[in-house]
This record gives sequence, C-alpha cells and structure tokens, in this order.
Amino acid sequence: MPSFDEVLKEAGEFGRYQKRVFFLLSQTGITFSSLFASVVFLGQAPDNFWCRIPGAAELSERCGWTLEEERNFTVLPLHLGNESFSGECERLDVTWDTSVSCTSPLARYGNRSTGNLPLATCHDNWVYEQPHSSIISEYDLVCGNAWMLDLSQAILNLGFLTGAFTLGYAADRYGRILIYLLSCLGVGICGIIVAFAPNFTVFLIFRFLQGVFGKATWMTCYVIVTEIVGSDQRIVGIVIQIFFTLGILILPGIAYLIPTWQGIQLAISLPNFLFLLYYWVVPESPRWLLTRKKGEKALKIMRNIAKHNGKFLSPHYSEITISNEEVSNPSFLDLVRTPQMRRSTLILMYAWFTSALIYQGLVMRLGIIGGNLYLDFFISGAVELPAAFLIIVTIDRIGRRLPFATSNIVASVACLITAFLPEDVPWLKTTVATLGRLSITIAFEVVYLVNSELYPTTLRNFGVSLCSSLCDLGGIIAPFLLFRLAAIWLELPLIIFSILAAVCGFLVLLLPETKGIPLPETVEDVEQLRSHFGKCGKTRKHRDTNSYI
Repeated sequence: MPSFDEVLKEAGEFGRYQKRVFFLLSQTGITFSSLFASVVFLGQAPDNFWCRIPGAAELSERCGWTLEEERNFTVLPLHLGNESFSGECERLDVTWDTSVSCTSPLARYGNRSTGNLPLATCHDNWVYEQPHSSIISEYDLVCGNAWMLDLSQAILNLGFLTGAFTLGYAADRYGRILIYLLSCLGVGICGIIVAFAPNFTVFLIFRFLQGVFGKATWMTCYVIVTEIVGSDQRIVGIVIQIFFTLGILILPGIAYLIPTWQGIQLAISLPNFLFLLYYWVVPESPRWLLTRKKGEKALKIMRNIAKHNGKFLSPHYSEITISNEEVSNPSFLDLVRTPQMRRSTLILMYAWFTSALIYQGLVMRLGIIGGNLYLDFFISGAVELPAAFLIIVTIDRIGRRLPFATSNIVASVACLITAFLPEDVPWLKTTVATLGRLSITIAFEVVYLVNSELYPTTLRNFGVSLCSSLCDLGGIIAPFLLFRLAAIWLELPLIIFSILAAVCGFLVLLLPETKGIPLPETVEDVEQLRSHFGKCGKTRKHRDTNSYI
C-alpha cells in the first residue's frame, strides 16, 4: 500500500486544486488580523470631551445653550483660572445660577478667582463631540475608567488563549474543516453582538468569545493548508501570513471610510459568514482522515485532487497506508512524552512567547510618532511585508533553523543598539528599531511553519494551538512589561527584549531541520527526525512501511 506522501506526489503536491484551497483559506488571515488589531481604531481617543455638570440639561434648556455654548460657560471659565484644568476628569463643585444672567452663571461668586473654586471628580455624564466614534465614548472609558480599554484587549487575548486550547483540541478530534466552519460562524455572530452590545459587560463577554472563535479560524486554516501540500511546497505556510499583513494594511482604510466603531466592527466581522460557503469547496484534511481510520474518504479526496490537477492516480491505489497511531484525546502529556517531542515543544513554546512579547513591545514602543493615525498604522504594517519575501527567498535554500536563529539574534542586537543610541539622532534609533521589528517578524512567521512541521498529524492541530497559546500570553504581558520597566528607565524594556531574543536564537538551533522532509504522521516519525542529520547537517531520507520521510 502506498503512503500518503507517495499518493500526494502522484496527485500533485501543489496543483490547481491546492492553489484554489490555499487562496480561499488565506482570506481568513485578513479577517483575523483585523480582529487582532481592531482595538487601535475601535478605541480611538476622542478628540474633544468634557464632564457635564449636574443639571446641565436643565440649564441648557432654560438658557437655550448649544453644547458648545454650554462648554464655554461651564468649563472654559475654570480653564482660564487654572490652565492645567481641561474639564475632562474634574468639574466645578458649585451651585450654578442662571437667574441673573445666562451669559455669566458664575456671577454670584463675584471677582473670586475660578482657580480657587472647589472641584469634584467626574464619575459619569461626559459629553463627546462624536459620541459613537469609538468604544471609549460609547462606554465612557475615560479618566478613572481608561484602564478598561486595556482590559478589552486583554480579554480578546484571553479568548485567543482559550481558543487555542479548546478548539485546537476539538479540531484534532472532530476534524479541521468542521471546527473551521463552526468558528467562522461563531466569529460572525459574536462580532454582531459586540457591535450592538448594550453595555460594556456584554461587550467584553462576546469580545472574549470572538477571540476564542477567531483564533480557531486562523490556526485551523493554517493547518489545513500545510497538510494538503507536499514537503517542497510548505512555504505556503509563510505565504499565507502575507494575508495577515494584508489585513493590517486594509484595516486603516476601513476605519478611515467608516466613522463609527460599530461600522468598523461589523466590517471586520461580517465577511466571516462568507467563509461558510467553503463547506462546498474546501475538503477535510486527508491526512487527518487517515489518522481517524477513514482511508476510503481520504482516497476519494485524493482522487478529486488529482482530477482537478490534471493527474490520474494508479487504479491499484485502493487504499492509502493508515497510521497505526491514533490519539483520541490529545493532551499536553502527549507533546512531552518522548525526548524529541519534549524538546521541540518546550523550545517552541518559548519561541512563541518571545516572538509575541518582543513584536508587540516594539510596535507599542515605536508606535509611529505623532502624525496621521491611519497613515502611520499603514506604514507600520508595510514594514512587515519584506519579512515574508525574505523568508520565501531563503527558507527552501538554506533551511528553517538558520533563518529562525539569525532573525532572533539580529532582533536582539538591534534592540541592544537602539537602547544605547543617543536621543539626538532619532532617525537612527527609528531605523535600527525598525530592523528589530523586521527581524522579529521573520522569527514570528518562521515559528508558524516550523511548529506545524515538528508535530505528527495526530497531534498537529493541538500542538500548534497549544504552543501558539504562549503567543497570546506574551501579548497580554507585553504592555505591562513595557510600561512598568520604561518608568524605571526608558530603554530598559529593550534590554529585556534583547536578552529574550538572544536566548531564543540559540535555543532554536537545537531543533531538527525540516527542510525537504514530509510531514511526520506519528510520534515515532518525529523521534526519527534526529536521525536525519549527518555530521555535515545534510538530510537523508528514510522509509518504512508506514511513511515516507
């Protein structure tokens, strides 16, 4: 009986059929990255707002004030007496008298300086010039409530983390495409509820659920793509991430054209319903079917792939070799039970954590200073495009480990140099920091590919999901690490980033090289990866009755 990789080679490793599936599933990267970065535009700080005084509605009605006139009479007088006062988080704690003059409601205080009038902290009743432009103005996430905006992003990352564990496990047990489709439905429904959430609590609950389903769509589509192509074509795992960057580039355009946060939320959520049409055009992963003892279904899909690729499978292919290994309930213990699996799992978890922490830390630090938010966000996303092209050019020529290690080392050096460059050459600091951003982006994208290549089919989706969950943990920690350490010394976070990246650069050299090696089907195949390297580091092929490695 032929192995799966032998049948795939005959059916076409990256023919017209795989290209179509690849293109369709790649669109998921656009919607996922938009969800990932949406808080930048959903949570835009309002341009102008102030704390409305008690009874302001009655005063305005009695005096016929517009909102602008109300602000001029109730906020600006205090600002004239105390220039540090903006009227956003504090208000005058006085009795307003309009019986004398609507144009001088503070006349009863005579010549007393407004800077000496008593103040009270504002707890609610803020007024915004654009009340529905962002979730900040929608739910009053200002002043003492400003931390809730950070909470909304932390909740989303917690959703990513939960989705990696729960739905990653479900995809290995119940099928890739089933979980993908259910997750697309979940993202769309939760996204609509988030857009019309009546209060911030409902907003957080369904933003969390949208994160759960969103992470499942991204990880599952990635695994499907890498499982239906040959070993020489798994570079598609890098190319698909260009679509993630494409989503980053499209998002500011959407936000620029749509003035309300609800509109932006719907624009990034509704396209997920279109992915439900994939039920008729994207097949279940034949590799996964084989691990579930469904060889006939897998062979039927392979014949369909061959037909669309203009190929023809030999008529004696009545059955494909089925893996003797089946893991019905994958767990973390399955990922660390054997030496090679244990080493790979621990290193990959650290690599995911480090890449996410440094990536998000550098984005927040670099920011894009001042200027137009939409243009600045677009430029910051464009920095990531060269990363994918550099990987495509190098990874199939020199392998995975060297670019993986080098990108981490370069990021480490760039962070260290940036920390000690003088402040009077900001262009140089920005350039070197951008080099660090580019390098850690390369590391981030390579870890996706290497992660999927170092796990057997029976554990691949669960392994990728679990390891990548450390990415979400890094994303949660990054802002706290950055801002707390920067309060001690502005450049201290860069020193920490440099150390983390350097350690990661050396650790990944302990991983086996997977260039040109078919995806492992069983844990035994993974353990045999260590035997693929001679003293010169060259790979050699091994063949047994169950797989062609």
